[in-house]
Amino acid sequence: MAKFVRSSKYRHVFAGPPRKETVWDGVKLTKNAWDSNFVSVNPSWIAVSWQVGGGGAVGILNANTATKITDKVAMFTGHKGAIYDLEFSPFNDSLLATVSEDCYGKIWKIPDGGFEGPIDKEVQNLKGHQRKVGYVAWNPVAENVLATGGTDFAVKIWDVTTGDEKFSFAGHGGIINSINWSYDGSTLVSFAKDKKVRCFDPRQPGTAAEGNGHQGVKGGRALWLGKHDKIFTVGFGPSAERQYFIYDAKNLSTPLVGPVNIDSSAGVLMPFYDEDSDLLFLAGKGDGNIRYYEIEPEASPKPEVYFISQYASNEPTAAIGMMPKRGCDVNSNEIVKLFRVYGTKLEPLSFKVPRKSDLFQEDIFPDCRSDEPALTADQWYAGENSKPKTKSLQGGFVKREATSTNFQMKDDNEPVLSEADLKKENAELKKRVAYLEAEVAKLNAQLHN
Repeated sequence: MAKFVRSSKYRHVFAGPPRKETVWDGVKLTKNAWDSNFVSVNPSWIAVSWQVGGGGAVGILNANTATKITDKVAMFTGHKGAIYDLEFSPFNDSLLATVSEDCYGKIWKIPDGGFEGPIDKEVQNLKGHQRKVGYVAWNPVAENVLATGGTDFAVKIWDVTTGDEKFSFAGHGGIINSINWSYDGSTLVSFAKDKKVRCFDPRQPGTAAEGNGHQGVKGGRALWLGKHDKIFTVGFGPSAERQYFIYDAKNLSTPLVGPVNIDSSAGVLMPFYDEDSDLLFLAGKGDGNIRYYEIEPEASPKPEVYFISQYASNEPTAAIGMMPKRGCDVNSNEIVKLFRVYGTKLEPLSFKVPRKSDLFQEDIFPDCRSDEPALTADQWYAGENSKPKTKSLQGGFVKREATSTNFQMKDDNEPVLSEADLKKENAELKKRVAYLEAEVAKLNAQLHN
């Protein structure tokens, strides 16, 4: 009997080992054990959570020039605690958001003329979380709208131009492990330590849908499958096996797919989804290999997941980030580009579709997300929704001229205290009250004698 071979444009996607001259050497990746990607990339810059003696820092590298990194690396250094997560704005390559152990979020701007030394002053400070802030995600449709997730179980929405907290969702029952926006930027999906996956519009409090997630002790991740109303999650099963689920975003009560066991490795899986090809990449912390799959989210009666191949390396992955599609090289049929940190090196991994023709391949490069927002922040706050603006990649992506953002910093330097700090302050106040009550009792006794 003849073997059936599934027809797909992406069956032969591959990534070869990068050339030595394309690899950065001298990266000092943060040593903190938080489970985030620690790398963010756009066509101009690479941001890496950097190891420093005190506080938190971000190293900034030119995405188009691989070098031997010296001690004079461009750096943002304003956080007082380790940086847990970071992400570039989808509409301005020079704007970077960071969140930290110090309970703050911050917005940074890469100077037009480049760095003259470390920058320790942010352009905006985001104050409101009561405990460490673990995750950050820019809205993919509305300009200057940012989501952060904290260990105070809250997801907050910020206007980064004013530093105002616009909305807050406090419906989680555990530390938040991940947050991710839907294709049209209307809804967030989260995964938390209470082993629940949740979908919610942060503009409408109390409207969250939730379902049971992975039941293992370790954390998980959840993300939207691009343009489809499907949710993909990765995590650990009750026997510590790594696994995935696929849910219908409109009904999280029962997974459409899964649990599907992947392996029994211990590292947290970091998923990346290319919405234009429906390819999913899974990179595990401590893994040398990166698996990739093709997903048919609208297959009937349930989504189908097809393993394609894997990039294999003897070096364990410590951190990884994904280039936006507008930064991929269409001339070489590069459909996905990942930047992986291992040891002190950062390497680009170029995943390509092999084609003999040197003409633009329209079937594998549909119009992709533009760097122009579809909505203003005020339109989004008022409840408007929109699909992202798109642009053709034929001839290469033409970058729009970035508009100037006017940041209005608040004159408020009072720190937000952590739970431990609040307990300590409360105990000290109780001691002070007890001392004063004892002094009053002594004075009363003297008056009556």
